[in-house]
Amino acid sequence: MTSVASAGERIYLGMDVSRDKIAVAVLRPGEDVPAVEMIGSDAEMVRRLIGKFADRSVLAACYEAGPGGYELYRLLASMGVACDVVAPALIPKGAADRVKTDRRDCVRLVLSHRAGLLTAIRVPSEQEEAVRDLVRTRADLVDDRKRMMQRISALLQRHGRIWRAPRWTYEHRAWLDRQSFAEPALQAALCTYLAALDARDAELAVLETQLRGCWASAGPAGLDGAAAGLLPRDRRADRPDPGRRGRRLPPVPLGPGVHGVHRPDSLGVLQRRADPAGSHHQGRPAADPQHPDRGGLGIPAPARDRGHAQAPAGRVPRADAGPVVEGPAAAARHLHQADPAREDPPGGSNRGRP
Repeated sequence: MTSVASAGERIYLGMDVSRDKIAVAVLRPGEDVPAVEMIGSDAEMVRRLIGKFADRSVLAACYEAGPGGYELYRLLASMGVACDVVAPALIPKGAADRVKTDRRDCVRLVLSHRAGLLTAIRVPSEQEEAVRDLVRTRADLVDDRKRMMQRISALLQRHGRIWRAPRWTYEHRAWLDRQSFAEPALQAALCTYLAALDARDAELAVLETQLRGCWASAGPAGLDGAAAGLLPRDRRADRPDPGRRGRRLPPVPLGPGVHGVHRPDSLGVLQRRADPAGSHHQGRPAADPQHPDRGGLGIPAPARDRGHAQAPAGRVPRADAGPVVEGPAAAARHLHQADPAREDPPGGSNRGRP
């Protein structure tokens, strides 16, 4: 047997991974019904399972990406077993297949894997996964800091202390430090909230310094795009006032095709600029005063001014021109007279009535 096994010689392993156990479906060559085995989720039980196969190069394992992370993938890769981490949302299943158990899931995985119907995801490196966890920790601290801000504002509002200017600026923080209450319990509650907010700010500053260090050591090539895009920027340069939620947006690019709009006049939609005199609001050329019939929307004149309307200069009306159609009622009468088939039958439209 060669080191690279063919598709007919491969043994497929479909694993449904949970916290305490793993349901493994083994599909050998020439078989249509896989054998299912339940093992523990620790590394020793996985090694025992792989040790049952003489040649590990013919094994092809797969499991769904989930809360278990990528430790099982790295363990199988260290033992020389090819493994794919599958996107759960892209696993094909029937509309009537609504029963979900560990055994059924691992059987579906192994059959779909052998048929080539699964979509594998990219497994991040250990350094990328560590940076992702650090970014998630920062997001948790930001949420805690936001909750603390809301609690401080609610406490002061309940006692008539309302800040009317923009909140969470240097002036607002100085105003918060000056607040005091006569009741010792209420003053202790306010001091506790302010101390917790200061602690969250200090933790965020330390965490962002560590994230910038990871970026400087690894660089853009060492981290994936998701982790690199979540790295924080300099807070002082980006936000002059501490606590501001929004960040400055990048300027709108001045080249064609902004935000996927590839029309020549796309910049006119995204940028506010002075329109030339007489330009139309939809980009079409406006009506020329000398030629009002060219361009424009052609809005008819009001009813009180129709009798005074004159033909444009330079245009001679035709002698055989039909009646002038004015308004929807006149247009309906003109069409009714021009089409004999639309005339009412003798006796009117109310014939047959008593």
